[in-house]
Amino acid sequence: MLAEALEHLVRGVVDNPDDVSVRDKELRRGSILEVRVHPDDLGKVIGRNGRTATAFRTVVSALAGRAGARVDFVDVDRRR
Repeated sequence: MLAEALEHLVRGVVDNPDDVSVRDKELRRGSILEVRVHPDDLGKVIGRNGRTATAFRTVVSALAGRAGARVDFVDVDRRR
């Protein structure tokens, strides 16, 4: 549910909504939502001084409640 909600929010901000993907990974410390967008849209998702990313994290934490969830914006240009 959280991944779908976050994906819907991110698709509304970017220019290439078909390139948006959100993966939900369960780790020992809780769940992480990995957001991948088109490289040209990464600046829009992060926002000036990280304000847009902070807003996304605030909404997701409100939806998650006590369970909590972290949001990670992955740079797709970066090689592993």
